[in-house]
Amino acid sequence: MVMENYWADSYVEKKRSLADAIELIRSGQRVFVGSSSGEPQYLVRGLAEAADQLSDIEIVRLLSMESVPLTLIANKSKDENLNIRSFYLGSVRSEELARNQRFLTPTNLSYIPRLFKSRMFPLNVALIQTSPPDDFGWMSLGVSVDITLAAALSADIVIAQENPQMPWILGSGFIHVNDVDVIVEHEEELKTISSHQDAEQGNMIARHVARLVDDGSTIQISLGATPSQTLLAFSEKNDLGVHSLFTTDGMMHLVSKGIITNRKKGFNEGKLVASTAIGSKELYEFLNYNPSVDFHPADYVCDPRIISRHNRMVAMNIAIAIDLTGQVAVDAFALNHYTGVTGINDFIRGAALAEGGKSILMLNSTHANSEKSCIVPSLNDTAVVVPRSDVHYVVTEYGAVNLLGKSFQDRAKALISISHPEFRDELFYKAKQMGLISADRTMKKSLHSIYPFKLEETIEIDGASITVRPAKPVDERRIQEHLYEMEENDVIARFFHKKSRFVRDEVENISQIDYIKEFTLVTVIGEIGFEKVIGVGEYALDESSNTAEIAFSIDSDWQGKGLGKVLIRKLSEVARENGISGLKAYVLPENQGMIHLFNTLPYKVNTTVDDDMELSCKFDELKSVL
Repeated sequence: MVMENYWADSYVEKKRSLADAIELIRSGQRVFVGSSSGEPQYLVRGLAEAADQLSDIEIVRLLSMESVPLTLIANKSKDENLNIRSFYLGSVRSEELARNQRFLTPTNLSYIPRLFKSRMFPLNVALIQTSPPDDFGWMSLGVSVDITLAAALSADIVIAQENPQMPWILGSGFIHVNDVDVIVEHEEELKTISSHQDAEQGNMIARHVARLVDDGSTIQISLGATPSQTLLAFSEKNDLGVHSLFTTDGMMHLVSKGIITNRKKGFNEGKLVASTAIGSKELYEFLNYNPSVDFHPADYVCDPRIISRHNRMVAMNIAIAIDLTGQVAVDAFALNHYTGVTGINDFIRGAALAEGGKSILMLNSTHANSEKSCIVPSLNDTAVVVPRSDVHYVVTEYGAVNLLGKSFQDRAKALISISHPEFRDELFYKAKQMGLISADRTMKKSLHSIYPFKLEETIEIDGASITVRPAKPVDERRIQEHLYEMEENDVIARFFHKKSRFVRDEVENISQIDYIKEFTLVTVIGEIGFEKVIGVGEYALDESSNTAEIAFSIDSDWQGKGLGKVLIRKLSEVARENGISGLKAYVLPENQGMIHLFNTLPYKVNTTVDDDMELSCKFDELKSVL
């Protein structure tokens, strides 16, 4: 008995030449073109060659690298032959995008498949690229499932370029021969992107981001040079998972090193889940029949409800500008390709809803030519992509800040502190002009100082993770709270008299420092942006003697646990590196804790007693060893 409609017979009947396939496209139709590295280049070349014989064709696609310049054809024909609709959520600040902004349709990526499937946005033709069929007639969409699957299942006519180089990727990105109308066999290499060159700005941003990502986190990251460097910075992480629109070469390398295991995702465990791949030929080979990788469409991968089900979900995306209130502009440039279409808002909101989740926005402090700051007073002439209420962590090469739950004044001060030093005066002045910072506020020497990230250190005491780091301007309120919580005896030991008020001017002298002549270390616990200060160590240079006077305060609950030794050790190391010749401290004779602490230094200690006791040491005078 012969089976009717056997897919293999249907396959033979559906085979067409390129010219015959393109002839099925009629003027006035809406034609979808497969996305990113899955673009059916052969079919698109055929469409481009036939463009002058067609009129009013609307091309529908995600923002494309364009192996074939359809935009150029559209511009030359004044949209009469081809009109292009690109789904893109960027700010259109780049010259190339601005020139063709009439083609852009801002839509969250998670919603686009619904537009197709509901026929609110009907597609007449879908040009897609697939693998050859398996024994059961299924073809893989391979590296481009995103919105391509929904387009292929919704279009009136589906024309598939069958390419043996398309990898077979597991998940749900399949279409059956019976659901395809025309098959054009043509083998060619998939579109690739080259690896990105290292940049010092990107390396520093990557180091800051790495400190924010815990072992066992599930990550999403956008494309670009800085994201690539960020993945490299995860080389010491453990058990990371991936739920991301894009999978990249950097992820492949982390899988090969056993850093990405997907074992602690809490959802889809054991699987690297993505929607699109764009990278090298080696990446596509890695994905082929890989049982640890699943590709799903964008309405699944970018669904905030799905994203939020993952443990410690971290969304990491590139921004091009942010204003002092936290409004964010996002765009696609040569080095980040599809940034504006990554479903950035879907992932930011999904990560915010996840248990232990966080969203991180990465941007250089200045544009490439360093003549303009990427942190600006206001995004007056630029479309806002991420609203200020959705912004959590912001990272530049000068540091990381958390804007969640912060007032406009706190946000402005925080963002100024991670802006390029050359622009801080101007930003601070503008912030006061705009009423974002009160007129009596100052930022003193910290306006031009560069935060010494290398001095950050994490230690563990009684099972608690404690960060020891230089103080930042944003620590002002936290240090103030620490001082108010001190026991009366500790206040007297620190300030030599009873004290019940710790006014802002006094605290500013502790938190706003130049990191050379004035230096403050804090020990903090808790999440960045919401840390609790449990200890403070500070020095101030006496230039007449080139010695630094030191002082300490430690919460009563954390005294006797070694924090003081950590602080005095690091302060002495910093002072030596900054060319200071020694330390001194004024203490009450009954303050045996401070006296003992000073004597733990490996230097000869001189003691002078007047009204108070003065302890001093020189870095070139080591204690004698018996």
